[in-house]
Amino acid sequence: EVQLVESGGGLVQPGGSLRLSCAASGFEFGITDMAWVRQAPGKGIEWVADVTSRGTNPYYADFVKGRFTISRDNAKRNVYLQMHNLLTEDTAVYYCATKVQVPRLLARAMNPVGQGTQVTVSS
Repeated sequence: EVQLVESGGGLVQPGGSLRLSCAASGFEFGITDMAWVRQAPGKGIEWVADVTSRGTNPYYADFVKGRFTISRDNAKRNVYLQMHNLLTEDTAVYYCATKVQVPRLLARAMNPVGQGTQVTVSS
């Protein structure tokens, strides 16, 4: 059974930083491309970033490019999202997902596997 446990969220002022973590189990993490998505209050899920199974070729949504960095540690079965220069519009619940889950998440055909971690950017 796929399990994804997100952590690291919190309340931060605009311009601040946070590092999110996601612990994965129940599947072959080392050969699975991973992603982060988020859901702001009252909005649908949107894709944030993804990375290949080897940690190469990260891709980012335009609205986080240059501010967020996705990475992973296959030995620890963790994927991370380092967030800098946070904006109020980054306020959302952040979820990690396998990359193949992303289209179904965006289409609301499935719910995120994990409980997510809340990021609130406010002064």
